[in-house]
Amino acid sequence: MAEAKLDSKVMSLLEDKIQLIETEKGAIYLVGPIKLPVNLYGETVEFQWYCWLNCDTVTDNYEQIIKTLSSANLAEHQQSSVLVYGDFAENDEALIRMHSICHTGDIFGSKRCDCGFQLKQSMKMIVKHGTGALFYLANHEGRGIGLFSKAMAYILQENGFDTVEANEGLGFVDDARNYDDAILVLKRLRTKPVTLITNNPKKLAALKDAGLPLNDRIPLWGDISEYNEKYLQTKVNRSGHLRQNEGCPND
Repeated sequence: MAEAKLDSKVMSLLEDKIQLIETEKGAIYLVGPIKLPVNLYGETVEFQWYCWLNCDTVTDNYEQIIKTLSSANLAEHQQSSVLVYGDFAENDEALIRMHSICHTGDIFGSKRCDCGFQLKQSMKMIVKHGTGALFYLANHEGRGIGLFSKAMAYILQENGFDTVEANEGLGFVDDARNYDDAILVLKRLRTKPVTLITNNPKKLAALKDAGLPLNDRIPLWGDISEYNEKYLQTKVNRSGHLRQNEGCPND
């Protein structure tokens, strides 16, 4: 029996919105841009949204890829995405944020960390600047250890462990995050220099090692409270995060 084809209207609407980015292990399929009005501090701001999917198959036959998704149960596997604001490809000055997913901070507004604050504040900074992109990295929960392991790490933290000791106590490294896919997507969307919103030198190093030109670094500290003070101190003292007045290294 011949394999059923997708509706021609479906394909005509999708085929120009999908891009293929080859990787060492297969391909990234990038879909977008999609208009996304966002409620940001009570104001509706219109972003352009992209989402990407890692796949072992490398093909520009997008119908073939789409037809496999209904049986792949992608809802069980999170995909990363990026919010773009302004003329990101062509504007000479653009801000970017590589934001690691934080289920507790971003969704529930947890005060144990500063992630929810950093998410909304970086979006606000990008809009105020006029051009930029926020990359939302779905496989970065708990610095790469996953949500269930993060929950166990929280139990250890409630019993005196700092965040580094908790991750290592569970057999993980302090920070297992990887930025390779996000950088490939960034390169597809923009070739000009960017300014990175971060306190994390590992993010700076990842962009630098990939050959991406950096204009500067903007720190992002705030929402400090009794609940996250130790967490923030550990970021600086144990994980090497840059303090507010430390600039972007040029060497």
